[in-house]
Amino acid sequence: MSRLTRRQLFQTAGMGLLGYSASGWLPQLAAQVAEHPRRQRQCILLWMSGGPSQTDTFDMKPGHANGGEFKEIATRSTGMRFSEHLPKLALHADRLAPVRSLSTQEGDHDRGTYMMRTGYQPRGPVRYPSIGASLAKELGDNSDTSLNFVSISPYRTLNPAAYGSGFLGPKHAPLTVGATDGVPMQTPAATYAQLRVDDLEPARGIGQTQLAKRLELWRMLQDGFLATHRTASPVAHDTVYRKALKLMDSDVARAFDLDDETDQVRDAYGRGRFGQGCLMARRLIERGVSFVEVSLGSFDGAAAGWDTHQNNFDTVKTLSQQLDAGWANLMTDLADRGLLDNTTILWMGEFGRTPTINDNAGRDHFPRAWTCVFGGGGIKGGQAYGKTSDDGGEVVEGKAQEGDVLATLCAALGVAPDHENISEQGRPIKITEGTPIQEILA
Repeated sequence: MSRLTRRQLFQTAGMGLLGYSASGWLPQLAAQVAEHPRRQRQCILLWMSGGPSQTDTFDMKPGHANGGEFKEIATRSTGMRFSEHLPKLALHADRLAPVRSLSTQEGDHDRGTYMMRTGYQPRGPVRYPSIGASLAKELGDNSDTSLNFVSISPYRTLNPAAYGSGFLGPKHAPLTVGATDGVPMQTPAATYAQLRVDDLEPARGIGQTQLAKRLELWRMLQDGFLATHRTASPVAHDTVYRKALKLMDSDVARAFDLDDETDQVRDAYGRGRFGQGCLMARRLIERGVSFVEVSLGSFDGAAAGWDTHQNNFDTVKTLSQQLDAGWANLMTDLADRGLLDNTTILWMGEFGRTPTINDNAGRDHFPRAWTCVFGGGGIKGGQAYGKTSDDGGEVVEGKAQEGDVLATLCAALGVAPDHENISEQGRPIKITEGTPIQEILA
């Protein structure tokens, strides 16, 4: 088989041929991608809005009163055990590294969301960028029209500023797909969640010739206006429009059309927003997008998401089943395509939940001892880092904070955590303050 160029690879992906993982040529293609000396580093953040219960997912406490009603199951990695509702992820445990020793300071949704997503507490005049914006800036193509950062199904109501590009500006802001800022209706089981980017096609009845003339006129007027009004607001407006136009005319736009995939593939990921979002993330990674985040929580009929003050076990079971299907199939597909070794995955929310169970069969906010999970490229999987007490109430080994988590993510991607960007106030700001957890870095 002749060696494929990067352009040929992405063109092939755009035709949908990479959807057939059983194809005879796929292992050869994967090997070629894996050995490429200039592989692009990429990242997927799986964001769990509301704060997921570590005790019912990745840090089980069997035999203790705090353990709850879920059973633990063995995984592919000896000694590592997950919830019984994560059986597919258990088969990927050799590529996963739970960090069971997070201890942070913010137990409020708004503040916790901001802190975990930016690495900084929300204080002072500095508008800190989300980790997605910071990493996309370092990993991606920095042309004004490139697409480096996509956010799928974000629930931004908790803290909109935590999802943006802050002082990095609109050039590094995410393209948002299927935001769930309200409380949307549950996706009927017989249909697939619709995750589309609006206005990627010309208006009905507008042909290519007419569209080209309109764009020519728009560019002429825009260039003339910016020549005398080059201030923040007009520049931001122009940046957003030019990125949208570039996207309309690119192969990346095909990544958002999940109808290209077979029903078998779509069903394997799950029909809800998270499952279809993970499938979209795989398609975006195939096309070279640097940073993709997929959110799970506050949608698909569970308005509280992972915020399980009541009815914790039924809700976490439902969310875990969505998580298991979407995340496991994402890892399988990335591995089959030779992309997992170059794609770092981080699973986390704004905090964890109390080990103790309240009177409403729920668990409350708990930042003192909780869990996140790393996987994929740059991560030494098959191990759990850190340890909590038998009752889950305290970190007893390997305590880590928010800055350490984000610094570990940076290091796994080959980005210096202490790299500085200049804020609007002229201050140098590090991507994150923290120390990488060396024990889980490959």
